[in-house]
Amino acid sequence: MTTLKSRLKEDLTTAMKARDELASSTLRLTLTAIAKEEVSGKTARELSDDEVQKVIAKEAKKRREAAEAFAQGGRAEQAEREKAEGELLDEYLPKQLSDDELGVIVASAVEEAKAGGAEGPRAMGAVMKIVNPKVAGRADGGRVAAAVKKLLAG
Repeated sequence: MTTLKSRLKEDLTTAMKARDELASSTLRLTLTAIAKEEVSGKTARELSDDEVQKVIAKEAKKRREAAEAFAQGGRAEQAEREKAEGELLDEYLPKQLSDDELGVIVASAVEEAKAGGAEGPRAMGAVMKIVNPKVAGRADGGRVAAAVKKLLAG
């Protein structure tokens, strides 16, 4: 069992003993998503820590989007719960890059792409190929794409 998955299970046990309903339900749902991912495909397999991290990131993103939707729908209490669940899952993810750190990485990638002959808005794909491995798991894809577009636009 991966270290991240075992940490989730240990934290679930702790949350259940402490009768922390929010943490235990969130961790249960996340472990279920991980188990579902392990059995998807042709053969069942054990996920690596990186793959578990991707599942957690996907679950956290779902919570953020749901919180936004509930807030827009006037359901503040449900929005707060979703936001709290997202924050709980963020503890298991690597620290997110600040806008400045992301800007530096994107700027160097744009220079690298220009050196390779790609320029202007059409260079988006080339720049994203360079940036994505460097920021994997530490910045949301939408944020990265927005930063790249902004820099390529001028």
